[in-house]
Amino acid sequence: MKKKIISVLLSSVMAMSVLAGCGGSGDAEKEEPKTEDTAKENGGDEGKTESSGDTLVYWSMWESTEPQGQVIQEAVNAYTEETGVKVDLQFKGRTGNREALQPALDGGTQIDIFDEDIDRVNTMYAKYLLDLEDLAKEADYESTANPTLMAACRDAGGGTLKTIPYQPNVFAFFYNKALFEKAGIEKEPTTWDEFLDVCQKLKDAGITPMTMDDAYATSVVGYHLARLVGEEKVVEIVTEGKWDDPAVLEMAKDIEELASKGYYSEMVGSNVWPAGQNTELATGTAAMYLNGSWLPNEVKGMTGPDFEWGCFAYPELENGANGIETNNIGAQVFGINKDTKMAKEAFDLIAYITKGDYDKKLADESIGIPSDTTNSEWPEMVSCAKPVIEQTTARFTWAAGVETNVDITPVLKENFIKLMAGTIKADEFVSAMQSAAK
Repeated sequence: MKKKIISVLLSSVMAMSVLAGCGGSGDAEKEEPKTEDTAKENGGDEGKTESSGDTLVYWSMWESTEPQGQVIQEAVNAYTEETGVKVDLQFKGRTGNREALQPALDGGTQIDIFDEDIDRVNTMYAKYLLDLEDLAKEADYESTANPTLMAACRDAGGGTLKTIPYQPNVFAFFYNKALFEKAGIEKEPTTWDEFLDVCQKLKDAGITPMTMDDAYATSVVGYHLARLVGEEKVVEIVTEGKWDDPAVLEMAKDIEELASKGYYSEMVGSNVWPAGQNTELATGTAAMYLNGSWLPNEVKGMTGPDFEWGCFAYPELENGANGIETNNIGAQVFGINKDTKMAKEAFDLIAYITKGDYDKKLADESIGIPSDTTNSEWPEMVSCAKPVIEQTTARFTWAAGVETNVDITPVLKENFIKLMAGTIKADEFVSAMQSAAK
């Protein structure tokens, strides 16, 4: 079964990351149209650089105009000035990287370093990656790195460290502190019963407890199911069509209860991203939204400087497979080409960017989360997510694996939105998914 799951995951990873925000840029995972200027910036026709053995070639997923791109360029310049190592930094953008990286690596183009989303690199580009265990040990790299993300990089590398994470993110409930205070809520919920109590207090205070957009609806399904039975079982359900599993009905009944009690926004059935986050959460008409730590940056133009953010992990479920120590955390990662002639220099540059001053500046400029754990002062807007990150000792992948079957995802999204909107019941949701899987 593992081979089947891996096969489906590889075929779906291109689709699943489009909706995932990334590290605070606000649109880091959205595909962007190519233009003539972009093509020139990305290195002309093929972006091919012949290997000289004395210049590091770094393909970056960012645009040069983005905060991440600007800080990385500054770090590269400083690294070159300090060490004398030349770096050919090529900003490809998301589209350029995803379309050109694999063919370039297959064709032998010199690319010493590249970066991308953790799940994309760890699945699509694993065969190109250099073993980094000795380099990390020599540099004592892990003494200040996030242990959960480093473990995720090892898991994807078959137990060996082959990527280095940066720009961490977490998917959790983000909320409006002022509305919680208005409703008399003094404690963030950690269990499902506590979560239901929070929802009721908000409703009693005349506040819509939560909203959702179509782009992230399946993440609710994945999180809830994974809390019940774990991510491996979630992947089994969606890839093998086991929608008759009792956990599916249990999840659907829990969501039906939220809908029947009026805890979802009246607009939840028609919200097309970013309607819910922009017109309801950011404006203060809804209190909570399950989303990524890139959210505060995305809506800062609407919330204004006085908006106080809160954050808590998806609540534990009774007799569930895991608790609030397991969360969907992610990151961008750096990989080093196994064919590089400059492995030590490449690792040193990665450490230069992901540690110390430039890691802090990268977080500050992009309103993201530092990867260096000694950078304890986070940007104010995302500091609420710090307890969730720090308590996380195990990781769900994107949407906790529920989107690994790309053929079933559209049907899942359509019917789950109906369930949240209260237009179908839990048993109807299960029947619809069973029919779709036949």
